[in-house]
Amino acid sequence: MSEQNEVKSCIGCLYYYVTWDVKNPKGCKYFGFKSKQMPCLVVYKSAGAYCNMYTPKNDTQKGGL
Repeated sequence: MSEQNEVKSCIGCLYYYVTWDVKNPKGCKYFGFKSKQMPCLVVYKSAGAYCNMYTPKNDTQKGGL
């Protein structure tokens, strides 16, 4: 598989977020949805193509200490 076609985890993506919704704890701000699964898997299953909107967060956007 080429690097372009690899599924990238949503962790570390600018658009990924964790919701307060117990039934749908993972969300994608770019596509505007919440789900039980990682958003990149939902995009692949529904569109038949890998999500190419992965945008890494910079140091000021990362959570943590």
